[in-house]
This record gives sequence, structure tokens and C-alpha cells, in this order.
Amino acid sequence: MTNDLLAYEKDLYSEGYKFICGTDEAGRGPLAGPVVAGAVILPKNYYLEGLTDSKKLSEKKREKFFEIIKQDAIAYGIGIVDAKTIDEINIYEASRLAMKKAISNMQIKPDYILTDAMPILDMDVPVKPIIHGDGLSITIAAASVLAKVTRDHYMYELDKKYPQYEFKKHKGYPTKRHLELINEYGVTEDYRFTYKPVQKVLESSEKNEKTNKKN
Repeated sequence: MTNDLLAYEKDLYSEGYKFICGTDEAGRGPLAGPVVAGAVILPKNYYLEGLTDSKKLSEKKREKFFEIIKQDAIAYGIGIVDAKTIDEINIYEASRLAMKKAISNMQIKPDYILTDAMPILDMDVPVKPIIHGDGLSITIAAASVLAKVTRDHYMYELDKKYPQYEFKKHKGYPTKRHLELINEYGVTEDYRFTYKPVQKVLESSEKNEKTNKKN
């Protein structure tokens, strides 16, 4: 598995690239909260036993790797794009923007960028999108952990602000319980108003207001 996760990086090192950046995002599917991207440059031939796509790791392992990656990285950055911007430019473009922000927030400029499937435009260094990259490249896997854990922490804070929505449990994803809660309490400014389940709640709320006015 070691060789598999380092294959892309080793090829690039052999071509003379020094600062290879991996980037990935978390939070494309949720109804609430931001989309968050991580970007990281790891030491040459770096390997962390057990590190893989953040979605395949337990929360405890993600939290552990999160601290190790931040400590061991040559450079790392986080990019956050809020729900309002997601509604304005769409989630695909917001994800790319988050990645660009994460890369620009690193202390060192990369000379090559690996992404998890998504092409990033208008960069002045080569960019290689890799399908399922977070399970094939250790650099992208590390970025996926940074993105996921940072977003989870954001949602924990939102949970403190709005405990009735139980964000700590579902992180904003459209679970059955979450849908029940937004039908009961409505939505806040932290929700993505262009997402269909949220639109349904807003439309239902408008209908109820009109009915109440008539009565």
C-alpha cells in the first residue's frame, strides 16, 4: 500500500518537482455550512501508516492524523467558502474556489498540484486531477483529512449556536433526522438556499405565511 500511495509523488520527484501539493475538499453534499478545502505539501517520500481517504477513516483516526499532518507538513493551508457564496456561484465553482484559497494560504508556493478529480483553472503551475485521488495519493489523502476535520470543527461550533439542528451528529448532510429538523424549525442563514430540500422548506414556509395572512 505504501508504494501505491506514493506512486504519483515519486514520479513527480523523479521529474525534478520539489514542492508537490495535494488538495481536496469536504462538504459538497450538505444542506448547511461551508465547503472546506485543504492543501498540503509533505516531506519527500513521506508516509503515514493508515492514512487514506478521510471518508474511510474513523473520526478518532481523522483527528489524530489531522494533528500529525499539520506538524509534519512542509506547508499546509485551509480554504473556506460559505453557504451564501455557494448559492451565488454553485457548489462546483465554490469547491474550486476553496481549493484555490487553501493553496494560496500555504506558506510555500507549490510547483505541482495534485487534486481529487477536480481540475483547477488559472493556476501558474501544472495541475493533475486524479480520479479517486484521495485513495491513491498520500498528499491528496492528507489534504482530505485537513478539509474534513476542519469542516467538522466548524459544524461543532454551529451546533453550539443552533443546538436544535443537531449539526454535531449529521454535519449538515441531508439525513432523515436533519430533514425532520428543518421542517420543524425552518432554516438559518447557514443553509444553502439553492439546495432542493432547503428550497422545499422555504416554499412551505412562504405558503404558510400567505395562509396565515388570509386568515
